[in-house]
Amino acid sequence: MKKLFAMILLFVFCLPGFCVPASAEAWLKDDDVAIAAPSAVLMEKETGRLVYEKNSHERLFPASVTKVMTLLLIVEDIESGKIQLTDTVTASERAASFGGSCVYLEVGEQMSVSDMLKCIAVVSANDCAVAMAEHLSGNESLFVDRMNKRAEELGMKDSHFTNCSGLFDDGDHYTTAYDVALMSRELIRHDIIKDFTTIWMDSIRGGEFELSNTNKLVNRYPGCTGLKTGYTSSAMYCLSATAERDGVEYIAVVMHGESSESRNRDAQTLLDVGFANYSLCPLRMEQPLPEVKVELGRADRVTLQYGGEAYALIEGKGQTPEYELSLCKSIQAPIRSGDTLGELTVRINGQVVETVPIQAAEDVERVGFFGLFKRLGGSLFAL
Repeated sequence: MKKLFAMILLFVFCLPGFCVPASAEAWLKDDDVAIAAPSAVLMEKETGRLVYEKNSHERLFPASVTKVMTLLLIVEDIESGKIQLTDTVTASERAASFGGSCVYLEVGEQMSVSDMLKCIAVVSANDCAVAMAEHLSGNESLFVDRMNKRAEELGMKDSHFTNCSGLFDDGDHYTTAYDVALMSRELIRHDIIKDFTTIWMDSIRGGEFELSNTNKLVNRYPGCTGLKTGYTSSAMYCLSATAERDGVEYIAVVMHGESSESRNRDAQTLLDVGFANYSLCPLRMEQPLPEVKVELGRADRVTLQYGGEAYALIEGKGQTPEYELSLCKSIQAPIRSGDTLGELTVRINGQVVETVPIQAAEDVERVGFFGLFKRLGGSLFAL
């Protein structure tokens, strides 16, 4: 019975989502942190852990924070090799017609993907967002289809986009603070974006047109890595702010703030709470995992790998984790990659932080009849 119970436990540990999911209930709520905006979120990047939420699933118009998704699709196309930073983009009549935040593209004006990306990230250029959408998908409508498909893939259940810029609020263009955090988290997984979102001041057109970042936290908040501001009269002041210190990165989303200073203050408050109170606990040992002996297999031993997440977000700082590794002494073939062969228990001050499944890193087939016969013969001749 003890063996059966242990096997059941190992099976549970191996189930997808055993570690704290990104959508788990937030540790902190509205009463714990003074946030003026009606909707906000604080999420840790590595684990996706929701630290704070306030009306996080309320559907709201995001204005130019929409461009987080636009930027994500551009960066993904760059990293997949579909486009290059040096490629030339030509502004269409439609792209050049856009107002609001823009760099005043002229019809037929050509600009590199790198400069287009810089203009979108730094000054939230609507005309460049549309030009890139057309460059990547042929027209904005097809690009928006991609935006909505990617949102679905990321689990953004309360989002729908009708344009790539966030300039227009037609009632069917909406997202939530939580969904903004999800797409922001995905965007900052791509280090290339920070080459643009951390720019404070720059220029295009050979220095003739100056750019100044709409996200003032880039210049004011230590460790700020971006990410995107937004404002219209219906959306009010929105912000997805990201910052990294000592290897920990947070995403603070503020929706419908009363002013730019108010939204910045709310974002700073959330980021301060994260950096002051939480840290990442590694769910991996420094030393490599041993191998496990295989019986009746074509290989004598099987290599191991960790399952689950690599880190857990914990309260407190400067704490040293303790690791307890439990493994099968041996296992009979056949073995499939991903089979659970043990577990790693991670504790801090005697309290269990997480139990991580230890899995086979490769397949090991069972030796056949002739293989067994050959081994038996070899053993006999060795006597």
